[in-house]
Amino acid sequence: MRAVAVILLFMSSITAGAETAETIFINGNIYTVNENQPSAQAIAVKNDRIIFVGANADGEKFRVGKTHIVDLTGKTVMPGFTDSHCHIFGIGEREMTLNLEGTNTREDFLAKVKERVAQTERDKWITGRGWIETFWKPPQFPTRADLDKIAPDNPVFLTRADGHAAVGNSAALKTAAVTRETANPFGGEILKDPRIGEPTGMLLDNAMDLVAKNIPPPSQAERERALLLGIKREIELGWCQIQNAGSELSDQEIIRRAYAAGKVKLRMVNAAYGPGEAANELLKKGATLNAFDHRFTQRTIKVIFDGALGSRGAALLAPYSDKPDSSGFLTQKPEELRPMFEEALRRGIQVETHAIGDRSNRTILDLYEHAFKAVPPEKRKVLVGGASSGGPGVAELRRPKAGDVRWRVEHAQILSEQDIPRFAKLGVIASMQPSHAISDLFFAPARLGVERLAGAYAWNKLIKSGAIICGGSDAPVERGEPMIEFYAAVARKSIKGESGEGWHPEQAVSREQALKMFTINAAYGGESGEGWHPEQAVSREQALKMFTINAAYGAFEEADKGSIEVGKLADFTVLSADIMKIPAPEILKTRCEMTVVGGEVVYENR
Repeated sequence: MRAVAVILLFMSSITAGAETAETIFINGNIYTVNENQPSAQAIAVKNDRIIFVGANADGEKFRVGKTHIVDLTGKTVMPGFTDSHCHIFGIGEREMTLNLEGTNTREDFLAKVKERVAQTERDKWITGRGWIETFWKPPQFPTRADLDKIAPDNPVFLTRADGHAAVGNSAALKTAAVTRETANPFGGEILKDPRIGEPTGMLLDNAMDLVAKNIPPPSQAERERALLLGIKREIELGWCQIQNAGSELSDQEIIRRAYAAGKVKLRMVNAAYGPGEAANELLKKGATLNAFDHRFTQRTIKVIFDGALGSRGAALLAPYSDKPDSSGFLTQKPEELRPMFEEALRRGIQVETHAIGDRSNRTILDLYEHAFKAVPPEKRKVLVGGASSGGPGVAELRRPKAGDVRWRVEHAQILSEQDIPRFAKLGVIASMQPSHAISDLFFAPARLGVERLAGAYAWNKLIKSGAIICGGSDAPVERGEPMIEFYAAVARKSIKGESGEGWHPEQAVSREQALKMFTINAAYGGESGEGWHPEQAVSREQALKMFTINAAYGAFEEADKGSIEVGKLADFTVLSADIMKIPAPEILKTRCEMTVVGGEVVYENR
């Protein structure tokens, strides 16, 4: 009897100490991104953390009467996808202003603007974004004269899809007193008609600010609406976290208020624009980590260092092949960045820099290297800790491990062969957006020539050199859909008619047109085109890591996110098909069936 009593006491102690799950997800085709346990059927969750990963039968021991069971019915489950580079307010604003995506002819573009003019009071501003002239005939920028004909009484300012160029009509240019005598600002260009010297209406990069600063700013309520619209779209697409690539102080206040009010389920790593007021405030007050139940972190300064390739603002080492009098421009003075970079190292603040051209990439790597030498590891700090819920989540500082700086280059699109190994050598992360390659496919050969394409969107070369790539979308520059990004990474081909709703297949051109326009073979027929280096496509396993564990590493969060493992946050993206096995074109038809954040189903496709 005594022995039986001991056994019963032992068994009761086990039962009392055993964990019970709040939710168990069963019957899943689960890819864990954990090399020690790459696949599973079930996941048990308690208090927003994973307490079990394994077989359905083994998950039963975590079940009690009140446990909620979610039957995945064989659907594919991934660690929660992270968009490592997007602009969340811009995503929402795209839905609120004149959306010019899909205007595949100049006539279509002007028709949409004319329609908005008819709905707008005289003298009121008309703004919008999303046009791109690539498929227009001829593929030339619009002009103020085009807009003046349809909008003589309203100032009009319309931003190119890449966000690095805009066209304004005469009324808009007048608000900024832009004339033939106006000089180019640093880091920008006012395009002028070479025949008569008058502004064409096109403004590149920093020149856009001449007009943009005169546009009445949106109200706080409108900005919050843009934020929430953008977040809603991201969750429905299957993103569990975004890394917002830049914000001013006013935007940060809106974001924090939304989280404090419980309006946001999506996780966000937010960057502060620098140099300037937002960066200075971050350096002064320090970072915020894991606030609002691990929903919000801000530890990064975002620098914009050049323009975009499509608008010829990307800074190149040699002139543009299709504009020999220009090699683009830097949008910041390198010597003015050095003090901020060094202070960031001392304060434990991460730096990420937009660099697209090979000159801007080389220069920023030089600046990073100079800062690393000027502030050796023993004089640096790295941030750890932070609140797990509610409060400000101000982090503590500690000494970093060797090389554990994790500064980033955003885009890293065009690289000189000699600079590719420097990413791994310096420990710099390449934050890249695969869809840029299949969008730029149509004009990059013309801008760069075949020789420079060897270092364009060089994902495999970077990976083989030892660099870490985290994947993003750059929405609203691109559509921002995870399946498009995944497809672009593994196929490195243009999207054909099966691309799915919303990708505007009507923009496809004939093979003859593509050859004539861009000197590449069958660009839109699905082939990558001569010189486009299809060998730079990555494996599906590598692509999955780009949007999961690598993205987490890029934000110092790999202990909490990026894989499905016991102890990590229960963030999952549930898909309609197995993107690790289906034919590549089928990836584009795959949809998000469920988005799970902290074990909570925050979106379900019904």
